[in-house]
Amino acid sequence: MSNDPGSTDQDALADEWAAALAEQTPAGGRSGDVLSAPELDQDASHLFPKLGAGTPPSESARQDIEMILDIPVQLTVELGRTRIPIKHILQLAQGSVVELDALAGEPMDVLVNGCLIAQGEVVVVNDKFGIRLTDIVTPSERVRRLNRT
Repeated sequence: MSNDPGSTDQDALADEWAAALAEQTPAGGRSGDVLSAPELDQDASHLFPKLGAGTPPSESARQDIEMILDIPVQLTVELGRTRIPIKHILQLAQGSVVELDALAGEPMDVLVNGCLIAQGEVVVVNDKFGIRLTDIVTPSERVRRLNRT
C-alpha cells in the first residue's frame, strides 16, 4: 500500500465500483457472466406475448391503443428553410426579408415531432391560417425516410 493520500481515495472508489458490479450480476451467475441470445430470449418471453398474424386486435389491445390517443405531439407546418451566416442574422432588423428555399405556391411540409407526415397548402379561415392537406406520407414511406437519416 502506498503512502499517497490519493491512493486511499482510489481504493475506496474501486471498492464502490466492485460493490455496484456485484449487484448487477444475474441470479446464480458470476460477475462478468454474459447471457447468450437464447438465454435472453427465454428470459424475456414472459414479458411479450406472441403476436398472431391476421388475428383481430383483442379488447385489451384496443384499450392499450386508446391510452396513447391523448398524448400531445408537436405539429409543425414548415414554410421553408434557409442557411445564413450568424453575421447576417445579427444584421436583421424590422422589415428585413429572409429568402427561403420554397417557391410560392409550393406545398408545405407538415411535421409531427419533426417527422414529415404530409404536405399541404395554406388556407385562411376566419382570419386564421390553416393548412389543407393535399398529400399524406404513407407509413412505409415514413420508415424509409427515417432509415435514410
